[in-house]
Order: sequence, then structure tokens, then C-alpha cells
Amino acid sequence: MTTDRQPALAGAVLDDIDARPGSATSLARTVLGAYVRDLGGWIAIADLTELLALLDVPAQSTRTAITRLKGRGLLTSENRYGRAGYALTDAALAMFERGDSRIFGFRQMAAGDAWRLLSFGIPESERAARHQLRRRLSSIGCGTVSAGLWIYPEYLAAEAAAIVAALELDAYVTSFRAIDPIVPGTLREAAARWWDLDDLAARHRSFYARHRDILDDLDDRNAFARFTPILDEWRIIPYIDPGLPEEMLPADWPGPASVHLFAEARQRYLEPSRRWVRALVDKMR
Repeated sequence: MTTDRQPALAGAVLDDIDARPGSATSLARTVLGAYVRDLGGWIAIADLTELLALLDVPAQSTRTAITRLKGRGLLTSENRYGRAGYALTDAALAMFERGDSRIFGFRQMAAGDAWRLLSFGIPESERAARHQLRRRLSSIGCGTVSAGLWIYPEYLAAEAAAIVAALELDAYVTSFRAIDPIVPGTLREAAARWWDLDDLAARHRSFYARHRDILDDLDDRNAFARFTPILDEWRIIPYIDPGLPEEMLPADWPGPASVHLFAEARQRYLEPSRRWVRALVDKMR
């Protein structure tokens, strides 16, 4: 029999792993993280609606997305400058800061880098929390060795520990630092069992194919319209890709090509995009 205890889902588990890239909610979240934070964490309703309209999000869809993001604890209503608007919550700001190192600084293991093993035995009475733990570990790039044993690069240890703590499962979890895993067969074969590398490779290839031919010189307004969907699609990939070492990946691994493509898009478009958003908002104040 399961309990009615609701684990604390603040902090590490606030990160949005559900919104489908390209959806109104996902695009709104991306705009908040990339641009509204740059404005000081507040934006007028009308300005946010205008920004999303440039991304082909209708006003009604924007209202629905805002309602969802408020329900998830990312936004709170706040009036400034005589205008109705929304402010990012402290939890949202912390979430976006955590995301920066992932999204804009892709991490890659080298041969000999340390691993972390996480072992847990969670009773049936905590079944809901156990499900959330597995789901959240998967969402940050952890691999499944067996039902109660997960593996991930050592540099993900703090993120995994924060998830365990937020779900109040510390009493059931033990972790170990490891250097040289010994596996049946090869490490490449083990990685294919522990992670869904086919799905991950497909995401990299899809991203690269969709955006490889669209990097050109644009004015600030069109830089925003071009870069935001790129960022919105990309931001999921560095979470589910743990950055495995080369010897554990297939020979034709597509990751480096998409990582390079996003880095180039960021260098070309991010600052012009922010410059245009700042000018738009300043004009209305």
C-alpha cells in the first residue's frame, strides 16, 4: 500500500523535463530563461505576448502557457511601471542558472574520468517517489545498469544528490565513486545497454539536419526569431546526453557535429537577440 506523502519537488525537480520543444509552453520557458532573466527577471504581459507572437505563438496559447508555468512555480504575477506582468521566482532563477552550465557548456568525459554509481532499494510504500527518482535520474543523463543501480559521470553527482534530497529518499540511497568499471563484453556494448544511444543519436542528427543550413547574418529582430527555436530544441539534448567518453560511443557518433552547430548559433545570434529584446522592452517602459 502506497502512502500519501508528497515529496518536496522544489529545487532540483523543478526543472521542466515535460514540455515538448516547439510547444507554446516550451518556447515561453526558453524565452524566460534566455531573455527575461537578462532583463532582471520581470516582463510585462504585453511584451511577452509580442515576443512569443514573433515565434508564431498565438496570444491564447501564450496565456495558456503562462498559466502552466505559474502552476509549476516559475512565475508570479507582479505589476511594475504601471503595467501588469510576471516575475521569475527564486526557484526559477536557480533552475535557469543550473541549466546554463548544461546548455551552454557541453561536458564530455575523457578516458579515466570518474563515474558515480547510485544504488537504491525503495519500499513499495514509496512507489510514487521511486518512480519520480527513476524518471528524474534519466532526465539528467543517468544510465540504468539494473533496476536499483544507476551510473553517471562524477560531474553529475551533485545534480543526482539534489534530486534524491528533494524527493526525500536519502535513507534508501547509497552512492559510490568508481574509476574503472569491469563489464561483460566491451564498454561500448555496456553503454548501449545502460543508455538509449539510438534515441540520443537520433536527436543529435535531427537537430543538425534541421539547423545546419540556416546560419547566416541577420538583423537583431530576426536573430531572435531564428535563435530561440534553436535554443528551445537544443536545451533538452545536453540534459539527456551525459557526455560519454569516445571509447563508449559508436564510431559514427553524431554528437560533436550538433554540439559545434549549437555553439556557432549561440555565438552568432544570442547577443543580438538579447539586444533586440532589451530595446523592445525599454521602448515600452
